[in-house]
Amino acid sequence: MATLVFDIETTAQPLENFDEAQQEYLFREAGKIADEPAREKKRAEIQQLFSLWPLTGQVVCIAMLNAEKQRGQTLFLAEDFEEDAEEASPVKFVPFAEEAELLTAFWDVAKHYDQVVTFNGRGFDVPFLYLRSALLNVPISKKNWLGYRYAVEPHCDLAEQFTFYSVGGQGGAARRFNLDFYCKAFGIESPKSHGVTGMDVSALMAEQKFREIADYCLRDVRATVELHKIWKERLAGIK
Repeated sequence: MATLVFDIETTAQPLENFDEAQQEYLFREAGKIADEPAREKKRAEIQQLFSLWPLTGQVVCIAMLNAEKQRGQTLFLAEDFEEDAEEASPVKFVPFAEEAELLTAFWDVAKHYDQVVTFNGRGFDVPFLYLRSALLNVPISKKNWLGYRYAVEPHCDLAEQFTFYSVGGQGGAARRFNLDFYCKAFGIESPKSHGVTGMDVSALMAEQKFREIADYCLRDVRATVELHKIWKERLAGIK
């Protein structure tokens, strides 16, 4: 059974996309603060969270690999960017002008896979993709990735597996760490080793450094592939 490993990157939508009532709702907590500097600080903190919410954010990149063949695609939003012409490369970089086109291309690939692997995909990537696709009226080819939590098929979320489904909570022996920490602990090259993190995506978009975002997202996927191999060899089957 072929396995698809993927990761997404997201950014906030422009504030002008939301009307007065929506902005009042989004910044309501900040509006209760009387002190102006503190209020503006709170507004900035809230706006930084926009990229985490499907109704206020957008998908700007999806990297995916066939875990067995190490081939795949990295789909990303870009302005005036030529499509990758390196046909011999195992990963094709494909730019899109619109998010809906990017999502359509992703679901067209996903429909060919019965097994998917992510890191924190159940908590973030999958619901984000589902809601963004629904908002943009993009058909979803796989609607079973948020099924029974305690199963690794069709969706194996490594963040769930390495915490044994959050047994013991954050204070327990299986507390959750981020992908970077797991990679370093298991001797895998960290996707952050090139100096780019998920926190940089919005700034890179503003600077039109679209390929840098795509490269970072792909590094996340490559690291997830390696972490999945370790899980399968050493931990799979533990109940």
